[in-house]
Amino acid sequence: MLLTLVIAYLIVTIAIGLWAARRVKTTADFAIAGRHLPLFMIITTTFATWFGSEVVLGIPAKFVEGGLNAIVEDPFGAGMCLVLVGIFFAARLYKLDLLTISDYYRERFGRVIEILCSIIIIISYLGWVAAQVTALGLMFNLLSGGAVSIPMGMVIGTVSILTYTLFGGMWSVAVTDLVQMIILVLGLSAIAIFAADLAGGADQVIALASSRDMFRFLPEPSWHDILFFVAAAITMMFGSIPQQDVYQRVMSANSVSAATKGPVIGGLAYMLFALVPMFLVTSALIIMPEQTQALMAEDPQKILPTLVMDHMPFVMQVVFFGALLSALKSTASATLLAPSVTFVENIWRQFVPRQAGAAGDRKELWTMRIATLVFSIFVCAYSIAMEGTSIYEMVAGAYQLPLVGAFVPLVAGLYWKRATSQGAVCSSVLGLLTWLALLYTPAGEIFPPQLGGVLAAALGMIAGTLAPQRVRNVQGPVYLASLEPTAR
Repeated sequence: MLLTLVIAYLIVTIAIGLWAARRVKTTADFAIAGRHLPLFMIITTTFATWFGSEVVLGIPAKFVEGGLNAIVEDPFGAGMCLVLVGIFFAARLYKLDLLTISDYYRERFGRVIEILCSIIIIISYLGWVAAQVTALGLMFNLLSGGAVSIPMGMVIGTVSILTYTLFGGMWSVAVTDLVQMIILVLGLSAIAIFAADLAGGADQVIALASSRDMFRFLPEPSWHDILFFVAAAITMMFGSIPQQDVYQRVMSANSVSAATKGPVIGGLAYMLFALVPMFLVTSALIIMPEQTQALMAEDPQKILPTLVMDHMPFVMQVVFFGALLSALKSTASATLLAPSVTFVENIWRQFVPRQAGAAGDRKELWTMRIATLVFSIFVCAYSIAMEGTSIYEMVAGAYQLPLVGAFVPLVAGLYWKRATSQGAVCSSVLGLLTWLALLYTPAGEIFPPQLGGVLAAALGMIAGTLAPQRVRNVQGPVYLASLEPTAR
């Protein structure tokens, strides 16, 4: 019965997504909802995109093992990313009126850095989308009592998300995100209240967490711990900024005000509500102590689903899996769309130039849909191959690549007028090489690879810009025009 209701919910969300797809007529509609989304929809789609499998399953598992200190990357780093985007990046990027974040790299630094950063961004999405697909496979496996294998669950989940994302693009994602956020917030809130009652009150849960030192956030006062704490914090805080899904939400807004306020409100709401799954998993230590200890050794990601399945009534099970499915679908749909649009707009067009007029736009729209389909197949295969990998680690690891390869050129391009194309290329290359050198050598155990990579990228930008220029500087007309009002 529970599985039947979950499938019914899948069908309803697919229907809503296909209904929203009727508004998609152009590539701008597909990629950025025609820049028509009001503030409240920017907030909901930002929150829903960020609130994925890692928040419901991954973060609670890490929290119960190591407390707040173990989850600095997400939700705190991830939430602060959205706040920083709203304050420092949204207004400047919105005025450029471009389709993708990689379009900015082209206008500011030229084709080479556009292609390089596009490849970095596309690859980084594999881990994030795979985490959502992995959680979908786990969910269908649990609901079917093992009748549906985890790989088969991954395939079912991928197909359900692809159905409406393929046709509706950003319009379908935004509308379904609105519905799914409501279900997510109400559902998890109801479960938290019920779990608190089972545990003897919220004060008992908080007291237990405090007694186990789970609220300790700052690292031990040693250089090693401080360095790795800072590296973990900036991985998603900075690494998520040069990402297409963030840029799509900024560019989908119907005004500069919505583009700037939406990410800030969405980010703060995300950090606040991410505490709910942590509260739930802590309550499990009281409600089912022996089971929780056993699952911590086996797979901590199963603690929360087990709590609901074994100790809550049927209605709470329906609410939980409805909320979990909402979290997974909202994140997966957004992260399927973003790399597909980037591939077509910034890599495919290098080989197949866009035709002028409405006919050319329709052709590119279908190319984006085909790219979404192909990327979905790759993600599903990657998820099956990575079965058994921690959801939290899959998500956190995905952002190291854009952190070391794309973040510094974005910041320098927006805030340092002297930044050059040569500086951008040096930044990306040096950042990536340093990161790889630390990641695959023992030195990475002493100095965190992502921190070394981003510092090297900053050094590469400065040195490459100040050195004699051997790479032609490119600043496109769109970028220059956007700076004129500020310059005056």
